[in-house]
Amino acid sequence: MRNLIAFLRRFQIFLIFALLQVISLVIYVQFLSFPRSQYLTTASNVTAKVLTWENDVTKHFDLSKNNYALQHENIRLRERLPEFMYTLSAGKVKVEDTVFQQQYTYIPGTVINSTVTRRNNYFTLNIGTKQGVQPNMGVFSDKGVVGIVHNVSEHYCVVKSVLTKDINIDVVIEPIHLSGILKWDGHDPRRGSIDGISNDLRIKKWSRVVTRGGSGIFPKGIPVGKVERIESIEGEPLWNVVIRYSEDYRTLQRVYVVKNLMIEEQHELEGQIPPDEEEDLLR
Repeated sequence: MRNLIAFLRRFQIFLIFALLQVISLVIYVQFLSFPRSQYLTTASNVTAKVLTWENDVTKHFDLSKNNYALQHENIRLRERLPEFMYTLSAGKVKVEDTVFQQQYTYIPGTVINSTVTRRNNYFTLNIGTKQGVQPNMGVFSDKGVVGIVHNVSEHYCVVKSVLTKDINIDVVIEPIHLSGILKWDGHDPRRGSIDGISNDLRIKKWSRVVTRGGSGIFPKGIPVGKVERIESIEGEPLWNVVIRYSEDYRTLQRVYVVKNLMIEEQHELEGQIPPDEEEDLLR
């Protein structure tokens, strides 16, 4: 207590001066409009800046949670798109429960390991049989096709990337609906090619390439890339159609695994097709 009294006596003049300064400043701001508006503007700017910093920090820590929520929201939206459903009544236009039936469901996953520099590249995802993943299911991202599930364990799965030798995904060049098989030459992870396109057909540069959906692994219309250039194949009546992938597989993180609810019915029916005896003799 003595030290406090001694301190106040020693600095009493300075303390009185500081108090008077504060009182003067308050009166100045309270009764004059210009300094009051300046003060309020400055205070608002400082508060807004602090809140922005706080939001950036909070957003950083919530990034993984927000991405997970966005994946599930995308799944819900995709499951309601008519083009990803099976049409029960082709003659109707109005979207009703009796017109469409759910054909595909989607399982969100995250890439935890990947390669892009090998001849055959694979991705490892943090989902497995516990989440419903099975071999030969399609995998895609928000930007485009990724690959096909190769092996599965309880909590993980390995995906055969489109950056492999024999991925063989059936695709379509829009808007002319030319179908072919997606291939990769093992060099540039940003570019692939389409086999099986006759060279008597004209293809415009930057035409959109999407999945055909015939195999049942992918829904029809998943982006694959765009036509970058067309090259002739020596000695063959075919084009080598070079495409630029819509997805950059070097930075891939969030993906979806496709589950076709009708795939077994399709395979069972196609398995009843009789073998071609003439073709077997030619082999």
